[in-house]
Amino acid sequence: MGAISAFGEGAEALWSGLREGQSGIRPLRHERAADLRVRIAAQVPESFDPAAHFGERALPMLDRASQFALFAANEAIVQSGLDFAAGGLGGRTGVVVGTGVGGETTQDEQSRRLYAENATRLHPLTIVRLMINAPASQISMAHGLRGPSFAVASACASTNHAIAQAALMIRAGLIDVAVAGGTEACLSYGALRAWEAMRVLADDTCRPFSANRRGLVLGEGAGVFVLESMAHARARGAHILGVLAGVGMSADAGDIVAPDPAGSGSAMTQALADAGLSPEDIDYINAHGTGTPANDPTETRAIHAVFGAHAPKLAVSSTKSMHGHALGASGALELVAVLGALRDGVVPPTANLDVADPACDLDYVPNQPRALKVRAALSNSFAFGGLNAVLAVRAA
Repeated sequence: MGAISAFGEGAEALWSGLREGQSGIRPLRHERAADLRVRIAAQVPESFDPAAHFGERALPMLDRASQFALFAANEAIVQSGLDFAAGGLGGRTGVVVGTGVGGETTQDEQSRRLYAENATRLHPLTIVRLMINAPASQISMAHGLRGPSFAVASACASTNHAIAQAALMIRAGLIDVAVAGGTEACLSYGALRAWEAMRVLADDTCRPFSANRRGLVLGEGAGVFVLESMAHARARGAHILGVLAGVGMSADAGDIVAPDPAGSGSAMTQALADAGLSPEDIDYINAHGTGTPANDPTETRAIHAVFGAHAPKLAVSSTKSMHGHALGASGALELVAVLGALRDGVVPPTANLDVADPACDLDYVPNQPRALKVRAALSNSFAFGGLNAVLAVRAA
C-alpha cells in the first residue's frame, strides 16, 4: 500500500499519525485564505515537492490529484515487489482509481484565467490534466499496465467502489492483479466556496460522534493498494497485508444529501455476506463518521440494525477526525488505518470526542488508541447521492 496525506509522504507516516491519535488538521494554506470563511483543512504538507518525484516531461501533465495518485501507486508497487514487465503481467493488471472531483485544481485555475482574466487561450494540457480518469491513466502509463483501467466517481464512496470493482475483476478472472485506490485534491478556491455554501464545514476541528460536533473538515491525499488473488499472491511468496474478504454496495434511492440508515445498513450486510463473516466476527469498524449532525446518528442506527446485540461490543472509530474528509480519497486513507489495525492490533481513536451524544451510543474509541486484536473489520464509505460502499477486511 502507498499513501500521501496530511501526515506527509507514505502509508507508514499516515498510519503512525493515526495510531498515535495525532491530528493532521491545520490552518488552511491558500493564497485566498483571507477571503474564505473556512479556516482549517487537512492538507498535504508544503514539504511535498512534486518535482522531486516526477520528471520534467511528466510533471506538466499531472494535476495535483494525479500527483497524489501516482506517488501512492509508486510506493504500493515498490512494496509489492511485482515486476510488471516479466511474463506479460502488465497485460493482466488493471488500474481503478476513485476520485470525487478529479483535476479540480486545473479546472479552477483555468476557469479563473478564462472568466476573471479574459484569457483567450488556456493551457494546452488542460483537458488531459482535469479529466477524471487522468490518475488511472497516469498510473497505467507509468508502469506499463495494460489491463482494464478506469476511474470510479461516487463522491465520498469513490475509493471503496473502485476497490470493489478491482476485486470483482480479479474474481471474474479478467485480471490477475489490480492497482486500485483513491485520490483527491479538492481544496481549490471554487470548491472551498461551494463547500462553504453547503454550511457543513466545522470552523475549529472535526469531532465525529461528539455532541458538540460542528461539521466536517476537508482534507486531501491519496491511497493506493496492490490487489491480487490469494493464489497469485501465495504462488509468488508475497507479503500479504490483509485479505479483502468481501464488498457491499447499495443506493439509498432517497434524498441527495440526507443519509438513510437502511441504505448504509444494506451495504454493511452485503459486505458481511460476501465475506462469509457473521456480525460477531467483526471487531472493528472504521466508520464513515464525518462529524455532521445528519451522518453520525444515521450511521450509528445502521450499525445497531446490522449488528444487533454485538453492536456495543464493536470498536468503532472515525479517523476523519485526524486526516480530514478527503472526499473520494477518504476510503483509501481509511483502508490504510484498517490494515494498520489488523497488523498491529491497535485501533486508532476518534479524536476530539469530548461530549457524549445520546444519539451516538456506540464505543467510538474516544481520543486514545486502543490495543485490540482485530480479526476482521469493516470500512464504511457513504456518499452524497445516497451511494454506499463497504469493504470487509480480515487479517492475513
